[in-house]
Amino acid sequence: MGFVMLLVIGVYVVAGNLVNSATTSGRGLAKGAVPSAYKQLVQQWGNLCPALSPALLAAQLYQESGWNPTVVSPADARGIAQFIPGTWATHGIDGNGDGKRDIWDPNDAIPSAASYDCELARYVKTVPGNTTDNMLAAYNAGADRVIKAGGVPGISETQNYVQRIRSLEKSFAAPVQRLDPTRQAAGAIGFAQSKLGTPYLWGGNGTADQGGRFDCSGLTKAAYEAVGITLPRVANDQYNAGAHPSRGQLLPGDLVFFSDNLTDSRAIRHVGIYVGGGYMIDAPRSGAVIRFDPIDTPDYFGATRVTEDGAKALPTKV
Repeated sequence: MGFVMLLVIGVYVVAGNLVNSATTSGRGLAKGAVPSAYKQLVQQWGNLCPALSPALLAAQLYQESGWNPTVVSPADARGIAQFIPGTWATHGIDGNGDGKRDIWDPNDAIPSAASYDCELARYVKTVPGNTTDNMLAAYNAGADRVIKAGGVPGISETQNYVQRIRSLEKSFAAPVQRLDPTRQAAGAIGFAQSKLGTPYLWGGNGTADQGGRFDCSGLTKAAYEAVGITLPRVANDQYNAGAHPSRGQLLPGDLVFFSDNLTDSRAIRHVGIYVGGGYMIDAPRSGAVIRFDPIDTPDYFGATRVTEDGAKALPTKV
């Protein structure tokens, strides 16, 4: 127990040493954040114009459809990029050059989403403020409203959309500098530490009727809920709740993920809370208890530094 508390204190020591660092992203994608079937498309078309980036395009697609190419919304928005048929008729492009513009084909829909973004960016390029923010606002509210407002209009839905996509962008971008620690990390570790020795329960959320037992993602959700951050219930959705530190950048409190498919975050099957020294606290499997386990295994997928903004940006359905 004393070992864990030293690690928790270490979170704040490290935080004090990183006052000059920043969460900075380049134009690359975080490992496995985009399903392998779409990664090349997102990387290529995400560089279509300066206002767009692969991570930003990925954030929009994830927000719109959760990478589901067959989804239909109640408003009849269709496919992976969630185009309304009328918008598709005027803005859909033949991305793969096969002579067809297919709203259901990601090879057309993803390029069309990028093309539409860049078209909006051109409409609002003379508007004061950040061009990318104005582009996103135009996507949500229309370019005319952005031009008339002289920037992101004072519409709560539009302002929230811009903030959500900008926050999600960080979870899809490959960090190029050290990531700042978060102040909630120590509290999340403290919660997980208090559950050591608790028997595992598949689907467990720690409720009284479940005997206070957890499964892996139930534990991590409860740990961050204890410090005021609400995470999704399942592990692969939790992966997008913040930026992704490399193995060498891990800090106590980071969520660490495991998968049998190291190219697709949607295939993640296990999560724990990193405590330092190459170990995590996790709820491993039926018949086991919440315990310390090493993270350096062949199925180690990556990590997420959970932030409040990152968690709030996650779509409610993916």
